[in-house]
Amino acid sequence: MRTVNDSVDPRMVRSRKAMLDAARELLLREGPAAVTHQRVAQQARVGRATVYRHWSRVDQLLLDTMALVEIPFFREPVTPVRPWLREQLRVAADEMALPQVAAVALAMMQGSAGSLPVTVRDRFVATVTGRLQVAVTLAVAAGELDAPVDAEDAVALLVGPILHRTCMQAGTVSDDLIDRIMDSIGTWRPGGQSP
Repeated sequence: MRTVNDSVDPRMVRSRKAMLDAARELLLREGPAAVTHQRVAQQARVGRATVYRHWSRVDQLLLDTMALVEIPFFREPVTPVRPWLREQLRVAADEMALPQVAAVALAMMQGSAGSLPVTVRDRFVATVTGRLQVAVTLAVAAGELDAPVDAEDAVALLVGPILHRTCMQAGTVSDDLIDRIMDSIGTWRPGGQSP
């Protein structure tokens, strides 16, 4: 009796693995914008048509790649937290303004209704939430942030407006908007000054 696995061409499995490895490396090294059909083909040493056969759209390739990697945003907060957080939000906003990254963000928002498994979305949300909670806690402990909102609300206030501006409005996020977003989670004190 012939099974589904008997009909899978091992060359196809190897090339798919090579392409996902290449996409993962590009994502980690250069960010989501680097994950294109052409760059993945070059990195994996396969033809561009081979990449297109597996993923007709770049957002599909990025979705499959993101399922395999650590989330690149909001890692290792440092004090002072405000400049670190501002820089991280700027990077996230610039990445989310790219059409293929916006498509991935929208797929995450759709959850199981989209092409991204719920477990990947849940892992992404938990990772970003945990990292931002660590940053807020560090800012409070350093005396930089006073009276912050609830940790879950802080994450929604920090990330939600960026998602809305980039994905829903297809717009860019100004530095002024980032400052207002950061101010929405509590009162920041320069250099950790006491009230």
